[in-house]
Amino acid sequence: MMLSTTPTLQGHEIKEYKGIVFGEVIVGVNFVKDFAAGLTNFFGGRSGSYEGELLEARNQALSEMQSRANQMGANAIVGIDVDYEVLGAGNNMLMVSATGTAVVVD
Repeated sequence: MMLSTTPTLQGHEIKEYKGIVFGEVIVGVNFVKDFAAGLTNFFGGRSGSYEGELLEARNQALSEMQSRANQMGANAIVGIDVDYEVLGAGNNMLMVSATGTAVVVD
């Protein structure tokens, strides 16, 4: 399946619009990763533990969106937007939401 943040795919004509598709993932950050990120915050640098969680959540949201588009009979998704939010009482949960338009291209 072709994925694009643009409204079109160069070299391909959109034959049919199937509709808007979504992929959402909410993940919690466990104590060990939260502790390691706290040390990084104190001493400076990048937080590999949080970056790994973010990467995995984003990949899961995109995969879920692709699966839903496939069920609709689409072979591409255009206009993709990925959003991030923190949730929970202690802001210890991360939501990644991917949206786009499922289409059929030639």
